Amino acid sequence: MEPAVPSKTALRVALRRAAHQLYDAHPLVLDDPIAVPILGDTYAEELRRTPTRPDRPFSVGLRAFMVARSRYAEDNLAQAVAAGVTQYVLLGAGLDTFAHRNPYSQVRVFEVDHPATQQWKRELLQTSRISSPANLTYAAVDFERESLHERLQTVGFDAKAPAFFAWLGVVPYLTLPAFRSTVSFIASQPVGSGLVLDYGQPRSALPFFEQLAHDSIASRVQQAGEPFQLFFTPPEIAAEFTAFRTLEDLGTPEINKRYFTDRSDSLKLLGTAIRLLRVWL
Repeated sequence: MEPAVPSKTALRVALRRAAHQLYDAHPLVLDDPIAVPILGDTYAEELRRTPTRPDRPFSVGLRAFMVARSRYAEDNLAQAVAAGVTQYVLLGAGLDTFAHRNPYSQVRVFEVDHPATQQWKRELLQTSRISSPANLTYAAVDFERESLHERLQTVGFDAKAPAFFAWLGVVPYLTLPAFRSTVSFIASQPVGSGLVLDYGQPRSALPFFEQLAHDSIASRVQQAGEPFQLFFTPPEIAAEFTAFRTLEDLGTPEINKRYFTDRSDSLKLLGTAIRLLRVWL
């Protein structure tokens, strides 16, 4: 990502979450009343152009994954809150809206992102006249160059209390050292802490037609200045989380069964490239 430019991929994700609110059948997988307003007039035309046609199954599948991963993170957060966790950390928050519809008054939300992306989000919120709740704290961090631990501490994060982390849409863009540094920090948190992330499998692990789709997306994010760098197979990523007590790794069949069964539209995941992972300490 370019140093002073907000994330272009974060915008694409936000557009797909907003499109889900407008075009997909109810019940919604992710009911997010802030997803459309946060984009405001600034991106209204791009939202109208966001692909929703059922004859474009790859685009529909990608939108399905975007909403499923946020729903999965929030479902697991609910479990953490029920167990007493009061800190939720969104790593690479982008235009995530959870803090503005947070049903847990006792949960403090920390949004961690690149300074340029964070400033862009705050300007969109101001333009759309969406106020920030008192239990939201911003922490501007460059994952490749700055210490997540130190930055969170400076904004009031309690490293002695359990926390739940969501790390969505970030891992493929990191170097392996930056990924491992963040995993190590989360692994150092108290028992009861947890993490949800998504990750992509390497091109070599994919069937032929999924390799072509991979190449197409990789080319687009490269042109946007946010190239893919990091992929794992399920055994490889499991090896990165041996410090954690339990691990759940979901592929397309499991995600579709959990979130897209008996729908009246064509919304569902396709292929095998992207997966969801949850770990607990």
